[in-house]
Amino acid sequence: MDTTVKPWPALWSLVIGFFMILIDTTIVSVANPAIMEGLATDINAVIWVTSAYLLAYAVPLLITGRLGDRFGPKNIYLTGLVVFTAASAWCGLSTSIGMLIVARAVQGLGAALMAPQTLSVITRIFPPERRGAAMGLWGSVAGVAMLVGPVAGGLLVDGLGWEWIFFINVPVGIIGFVLAAIYVPKLKTHSHRFDIPGVILSAIGMFLLVFGIQEGETYDWGTIVGPISVWSLIIAGVVVLALFVVWQAVQKRSEPLLPLGLFRDRNFSLANTAISLVGFTVTCMSLPLVFYFQIVRGFTPTQSALMLVPMAVIAGGLAPVVGRALNRIDPRPIAVLALVFLSAGLVWYALLLHADTPVWMLLLPSALLGLANAGMWAPISNTATRNLAPKDAGAGSGVFNTTRQIGAVLGSASIAVLIQARLSAELPGMGEFSGSEASAGQSLPAQLQDGFSTAMAQSLILPAAVALVAAVVVFFFARRKAATGWSAPQAAGGAPTSAVPASPASPAASASPADAAAAPVASVETAPER
Repeated sequence: MDTTVKPWPALWSLVIGFFMILIDTTIVSVANPAIMEGLATDINAVIWVTSAYLLAYAVPLLITGRLGDRFGPKNIYLTGLVVFTAASAWCGLSTSIGMLIVARAVQGLGAALMAPQTLSVITRIFPPERRGAAMGLWGSVAGVAMLVGPVAGGLLVDGLGWEWIFFINVPVGIIGFVLAAIYVPKLKTHSHRFDIPGVILSAIGMFLLVFGIQEGETYDWGTIVGPISVWSLIIAGVVVLALFVVWQAVQKRSEPLLPLGLFRDRNFSLANTAISLVGFTVTCMSLPLVFYFQIVRGFTPTQSALMLVPMAVIAGGLAPVVGRALNRIDPRPIAVLALVFLSAGLVWYALLLHADTPVWMLLLPSALLGLANAGMWAPISNTATRNLAPKDAGAGSGVFNTTRQIGAVLGSASIAVLIQARLSAELPGMGEFSGSEASAGQSLPAQLQDGFSTAMAQSLILPAAVALVAAVVVFFFARRKAATGWSAPQAAGGAPTSAVPASPASPAASASPADAAAAPVASVETAPER
């Protein structure tokens, strides 16, 4: 049977799930006080509601990316979406903190199955010269989700209760499943002999590293239990991951979980470094701002999130425009300028964080950060995936998502340590600051507000500096060459057609997403549904 691949409906279907994943990394923080009250628990236990999700999400990404290559990204994505949606219902129905933590871990596993497949499908159904607009949409979703997570969390918790931050995923997940089942093509799979030792080494190494970094602040970077310390876990994780890389280089019996040849591509290596630094920066920058808005200015969680409206609106509106421009121009100058804007916006915030700063002035750096978000996600991700072979799309996407998530975990741990250090310096009599005050909406006494504001401002210098390092990394992107040898996507059991992708100069290549949705990229032969 001859059918046509319609890439834009497929991408919009995948974006629904991708959006849910991103929201669920931030939405729970707003609900922590309500969860503590509803389940009669404490802050140390409720932290694990987020930690369990992030651990289960980050650890298997290398593996789940390769699963998409082997069994098809559509199949793995739909499986992950079912797991994620069912676990969301389980979270909402939880009657104890232990049950909620387990359900969140299962939800994170579902997210890990889904996340690499979105980028893998983009890589395989959009030819390189027309991939920019798709990456623009992918990037705009990331920008908008940064706002929607906290805002939606605040509204749902205030109006319906903490359970609804999870229940809301159920109807959205069902709709996303139906759309993905209809519009996402079944792409040709690539036979792999699974590298079982590689799977075990990567899972153990990632768990030790991510757990050590993520929980370091909880245990004051010291002893966890008995002879096990935070630093012993981190060092053990690095050692195991080093063994994993060595194993990938020397083993010959099965195809490596991580094809090291991917890193021979200069732009793939640099783009992964850049996205790790961006993940670090984006995670770092939110915490000082939220603490300032809520602790110093006395804003509610929803009001605090609304202070970032300019960033989300500008990023969501301009990211697709930037993406379409990438079909015609080199991504390097756009990404460099965006990362410089990101650093400048954070420095601007640092200069404005005072107890009496007019609220309208705090919206200006948010707008500059919107320009930054619009211009950094698509160029970096497009550069990372441009030269990937179809058989390595899942592996490459898994690496890209893993490096981004490791950067985010490092950023979260680093900013927590830095905030505590700066508070100790600026407000030595304040004692230990847990952050629960921010979620609870408490305000500091007036005599402490200047010192607290200064500590938050100083903390923002770290992500600003890391963003500049990312700009330097991106500056060394090699100038892209015209893609050669690209063929139409292969559906399961089918063969590629002789259709040639439109060149960047052609009307089809510069069409808008709406226009492109009406025109198929290529005809493919699909396998009959079973």
